[in-house]
Amino acid sequence: MPAQKFRLILASQSPQRRNLLEQAGYTFEIITPHPNAECGICSGETPNELVARLAKQKAADVASRVDEGIVLACDTVAECGGQILGKPRDANHARQMLRLLSGCVHHVYSGLCLWDRPSDRIVERVAVTKLKMEPISDSELERYIDSDAWEDKAGAFGFQDGPDWLQIVAGSESNVIGLPMELLCEMLTEFNFG
Repeated sequence: MPAQKFRLILASQSPQRRNLLEQAGYTFEIITPHPNAECGICSGETPNELVARLAKQKAADVASRVDEGIVLACDTVAECGGQILGKPRDANHARQMLRLLSGCVHHVYSGLCLWDRPSDRIVERVAVTKLKMEPISDSELERYIDSDAWEDKAGAFGFQDGPDWLQIVAGSESNVIGLPMELLCEMLTEFNFG
């Protein structure tokens, strides 16, 4: 990518999002949204609506604290059979999620919001990736749970951790990791920063 001529602020403490931005060559700083900017699932929301709302809430929170720059916020969930799966609370919750996903096609949704300061121009999009999880044996499941690789990951799995029981059917790999980089490039182009 050409030399970056704008201030980019990542509204996230996610190491996966930070790594994806670094690998793509972006220069950025991190300002974490307040926890109340990430209030959870509202009944009746689709996965699309949920991730779009949460990404915008995070962006708004951080944008209210900066004078200039582009705030980048993202929220990611998995969905299987109409059930939205955020980050697991503990190992038992992760185990339940992975048992639900085992042998199933499911989707990962990421809402992405760019909020420009001081103009307050906003661009919002949602990326969707379709995945298939092979059936997981009890021993594989327990090995994964024991690894703690499920912690802080939507749907209790990390595609970047290389589980061979998980395949992308259609869509963005970086979306599954936590930040749809292709979509981010499109959105920055829309801002004339691509």
